[in-house]
Amino acid sequence: MTDISEFNSQLLEDVRQEATQSGISETDAFFERLASRLETEGEILATDRASYVGSSSGKTVRIDGIGGHPKEAEGVLSVLACIFRPDDEPVKMNAQEAKKYFGHLINFVAASRREAFRAELMPESAEFGVAELIASSWKSITKVKLILITNSIFSARTDAVLAGRIADIPVTYNIWDLTRFHRYETSGQAREKIVVNFREDFGSAIPALAASAKGEVLESYLAVISGDQLAEIYEKWGARLLESNVRSFLQARGAVNRGIRDTIKDEPDMFFSYNNGLSATADEVDVERTSDGLKIISASNLQVVNGGQTTASLHAARRLSPEALQQVHVQMKLTVVPPDTPEDVVPNISKYANSQNRVNAADFFSNHPFHMRIEGYSRRILSPAAEGTNRETKWFYERARGQYMVERSKKTQAERRRFDLEYPKTQFFVKTDLAKIEMSFRQYPDTVSKGAQKNFSVFAQAVGKEWERNSKRFDETWYRRLIAKIIIFRHLEKIVPKQSWYPGGYRANVITYAISKLAVDVDDMDKVIDLDTVWRHQFLTRDLSDALLLAAETASDVITHPEAGVNNITEWAKKQACWAVLQRAEIDYGPELMNCLVEPADAQSVQKEARRNEAMVSGIEAQARVVEAGGEFWSRLRSWGSEKRMFSPREDGVLRTCGLLPAKLPSEKQAIIALELLEKAREEGYVDEDAPRIKISTLSRPH
Repeated sequence: MTDISEFNSQLLEDVRQEATQSGISETDAFFERLASRLETEGEILATDRASYVGSSSGKTVRIDGIGGHPKEAEGVLSVLACIFRPDDEPVKMNAQEAKKYFGHLINFVAASRREAFRAELMPESAEFGVAELIASSWKSITKVKLILITNSIFSARTDAVLAGRIADIPVTYNIWDLTRFHRYETSGQAREKIVVNFREDFGSAIPALAASAKGEVLESYLAVISGDQLAEIYEKWGARLLESNVRSFLQARGAVNRGIRDTIKDEPDMFFSYNNGLSATADEVDVERTSDGLKIISASNLQVVNGGQTTASLHAARRLSPEALQQVHVQMKLTVVPPDTPEDVVPNISKYANSQNRVNAADFFSNHPFHMRIEGYSRRILSPAAEGTNRETKWFYERARGQYMVERSKKTQAERRRFDLEYPKTQFFVKTDLAKIEMSFRQYPDTVSKGAQKNFSVFAQAVGKEWERNSKRFDETWYRRLIAKIIIFRHLEKIVPKQSWYPGGYRANVITYAISKLAVDVDDMDKVIDLDTVWRHQFLTRDLSDALLLAAETASDVITHPEAGVNNITEWAKKQACWAVLQRAEIDYGPELMNCLVEPADAQSVQKEARRNEAMVSGIEAQARVVEAGGEFWSRLRSWGSEKRMFSPREDGVLRTCGLLPAKLPSEKQAIIALELLEKAREEGYVDEDAPRIKISTLSRPH
């Protein structure tokens, strides 16, 4: 219990600090923090707060949030209850208490379909918007998902459990308790594993052929699964069945393929011949040999890494052509990938698997070199000491879930104190934070408002294409300016709720819209925001803060006054029309804004000068840096490059010499080559926390 207690204490401290600094309630701070985790994980599409407790027809009705529009979530309506416990020690929740809260959620969903109930709600309230959304989209809803988020401890299994029906619509419930959030924060594994028992739960075991010999690194099978089985499996777990990269791909491209749909409808018996099938992975499988051959009984942590459109299309056909699914059979390549297998294996299976739609590397962004590079910068670039302090710190970029807490947990108490000083918890950010903030400054607030997953998929594709065109633009100056943007975003998070004009709620929408508004207005002035000054001081000037608040006030007014016919404010914030209205709004920022801006040419010259300063070092300095890194560092680089076959024999020889340090000293020329190879490796995704910070150009080559 100690780890859980410590986690709860840290969570309470973070929630209280956020509530104090931002002027919001502790419950709101708790909801925003933990619901955003669900959004990042893909459990819900978006995080829309709506806090309401009342009664209808003698029953208690409750809603604390909704997970996005069901029409954009394959017909799944996700509604949330939030139970925050301020107790210093974790409190247990029993099944009866959980059932009560789920009952209140069900009552709200059922009441929302009644016009009389909706008429009792305030038209401008968030709960009215949710009730209207439920009523207007009910015909398109295929499943209601009840989610309870809490820092209580609930020990029973609570993953996609069937809880009955509302007007023939299946209802499932799911609890994210303190234990699951702790598991998620420390290892990234918050959910119960998807254990598919084909025989007991889905009709029958599936026939298969072993496709690997004993002793091979990974066990694999070629199997055939029926269309109705696959559709039923997807019905239970939805997009969770799809590996995260495939989920992002589907969100960007559209989940249902018309050609697949037509084949199911018109020629179901030819589906096996026409369709390329699935590629899937599992932690482990249970197989048996029968007189009819090998059968797969169950698969643990099943993930479809290629063939997401096929899976989603078969599920869609359950409503359109249910009888046809009985004639559909799908081939499946199933690879068993144990949990301790290197993290890049599953993404590589996704990337290289055969697919009906060609997918480039940008679609599979989890282990993209862009993230590797940002991670590398975050481990070695020191931030200037903030005003009133004399200590330089670093910003911790968590590329893979759990890195921060795992890294911290390895250390002794004294080492943890030093780690906390070097990487303050307030200077921690993840991939979806990066995408949200960068897309705000790129002037896509409507996309940001659609939720972490959708926004990240759009960001990933954009940056993936930019990386292919010119990866060098994402240099150290770009990283420093990214940190400046994070500082601006988080500053607004703290001060917006304290303003007299703030209506309560919609904070996330107001902030992304405010930043986008200021950015577009500055563009119209042919200027750019002086991010380098924000980086140097690690805070905003009063002039920049005031300008952002003016933009935020106008954004708040536009967001909370949707156009005619729109009843849900959070849905209005997701529309391009909302952004168009704000863009047209005129704001008098005053002359002080000019103190926060620079000419584009000056901003570019700063970046060029930084690149020159990084590049121009002498051979002696290069030699000193190589020696400073040490032989083990260069041996690690050489080993990494050898596995990828990226170094020539001559280059490998240079690294071998550097690896002999301190016994053998490389020449100045060899040192320059070694540092150039380091840069080459970085661009391909190499990360080493002890990497030297020097870049070498041909200007410094000895002749």
